[in-house]
Amino acid sequence: MSAWLNPKRTVAILYVVAMFMAAMDGTIVNVALKTISAEFQVPPSASSLINVGYLVSLALVLPVSGWLGDRFGTKRIFLLAIGLFTVASAMCGFAESLGTLTLFRIFQGAAGGLLTPVGMAMLFRAFPPQERVKLSRYLVLPIALAPAFGPIIGGLLTDELSWRWGFYVNIPFGILAVAFGAYFLREHVEPSVRKLDLPGFLLSAPGFAMLVYALSQGSARGWTAPEIITTGLLGIVFIALLVVVELRVSQPMLDLRLLKERLFQTSGLINLFIASGLLGMLYVFPLMYQDVLHASALDAGLVTFPEALGLMVASQLVPLIYPRLGPKRQIAIALFCAAVVFVLLSWVGTTSNPWVLRALMFSAGFFLGQAVGAVQIISFTKIPGASMGRASTLFTVQNRLGSALGLAVLATLLAVVGNSPADLSAQAAPDLFAYRVAMLGAASFLLIALAFALRIRSADVEATMQKRSTAGTAVASPSVKN
Repeated sequence: MSAWLNPKRTVAILYVVAMFMAAMDGTIVNVALKTISAEFQVPPSASSLINVGYLVSLALVLPVSGWLGDRFGTKRIFLLAIGLFTVASAMCGFAESLGTLTLFRIFQGAAGGLLTPVGMAMLFRAFPPQERVKLSRYLVLPIALAPAFGPIIGGLLTDELSWRWGFYVNIPFGILAVAFGAYFLREHVEPSVRKLDLPGFLLSAPGFAMLVYALSQGSARGWTAPEIITTGLLGIVFIALLVVVELRVSQPMLDLRLLKERLFQTSGLINLFIASGLLGMLYVFPLMYQDVLHASALDAGLVTFPEALGLMVASQLVPLIYPRLGPKRQIAIALFCAAVVFVLLSWVGTTSNPWVLRALMFSAGFFLGQAVGAVQIISFTKIPGASMGRASTLFTVQNRLGSALGLAVLATLLAVVGNSPADLSAQAAPDLFAYRVAMLGAASFLLIALAFALRIRSADVEATMQKRSTAGTAVASPSVKN
């Protein structure tokens, strides 16, 4: 057992389990919001605080996560985050009011803010660039399965047991992950760790928190609402000051100088806009399917589910296709095809065949899986091990901002084009044109990502194109032409 569980496999297993827990949690909770608001006797719109608290606390902790891992050890911080997430899940299940549930969701968000950057830093320290092609088969699993299984599992738990089981389901996985990691995971403390960049933290924490709040609540409360304007502008001001400060200090908490590395900068932007398009589509399409076809939430989840199957199939084929096409062609072709599928999905109507929609969702997942897998392979190619914690933090910040941006833009399109509030608690007649415009907006995000993918240079990704010879020595594969 211990021989099979070498350090690399241990890190990969823990990363996948932790990311799956965190990603699944959010999608399960979304399905249960209506039931939670009814039990606590609050308006459905008020239940959004459950997610807002989670997102804001995640944004508060995220910028400092890389430093914490380097300073106190990635094993210690990662297992602490899983433990906190598990305890907070249990407390959420015991909550007796919306206020206490929101408070425990804040604790969950803080743990989630630590999980991704620290886990990613461990992962890419363990696997050198030439081994990340095989690694891509596992990295896509949390991205693929959680958004698809979450609504189905959440609906079944809520209908058959209680919404509280949507939180309780995390407990056994969390306990096993902590026990497994405590025994098998190796500690890594960065020897040249710097002191905490306090000015950077005091600017980044409120800056990202307020910006995420404004983006997540703007479409529901109105972009001209005083609280949205105030938090949004203050968030932008704090982040602008953060950029100035971080570029001047010698040891920044959020090392923006890493963005000078062309490949890391490009892959980060591709990642940002893929997150915007994918999360935006997964928000709009289920609403469109339910609203236009008068389908149930479970039916919408079952139609959306093949997207996860497509991602899983793609994750197994990425290592085969990557050496043949190279990342530039693989990402560009995949994003173009996914954008076309999004456009086709926008034409859903009352006569649409569910099996055709399932086939399109499978195709969307397959193409996006190709793009995401290749981006994950190349992102940290030029980043040294000592900078991996800061780089993974910066990469995760971009991903979270991309997700918030996609949801904000598409929800706003639904509200403006449909001339109706994006708040789902409001009653309005279905507006098919508004949904189609929003889906085209999701496709546009993928095309922006495609434009950045065309900037990838073959020389920058040569290290990831290496193969193992029969003698077991590393040999470089022929360079892929642009």
